[in-house]
Amino acid sequence: QVQLVESGGGLVQPGGSLRLSCAASGSILRINTMGWYRQAPGKQRELVATITRGGSTNYADSVKGRFTISRDNAKNTVYLQMNSLKPEDTAVYYCNADLITAGWRPVDSWGQGTQVSVSA
Repeated sequence: QVQLVESGGGLVQPGGSLRLSCAASGSILRINTMGWYRQAPGKQRELVATITRGGSTNYADSVKGRFTISRDNAKNTVYLQMNSLKPEDTAVYYCNADLITAGWRPVDSWGQGTQVSVSA
């Protein structure tokens, strides 16, 4: 069993900052790419940012220069530092991990989601 647990969401005013964390646990042999996705009401889930095991990053154009993704491989944890937040960043944020279990089975794992609300 593999579990991803997100934390750090909440309500923040426009221009504010939040830091999301996502810790993976369970019978994990290796985690390859980790990422953050978000889904706003009435919209499809979209990519926010991804990071490879080696640290290469990719960002959605809408968050470039404002959000920073990072990871700690020793802790199986990925972070998303969100600065200069805008109302349009309001969404449920989901953590994703492309991993190999201890039984050598590839798994695309998702967290349960954490709400981020940006409002005055």
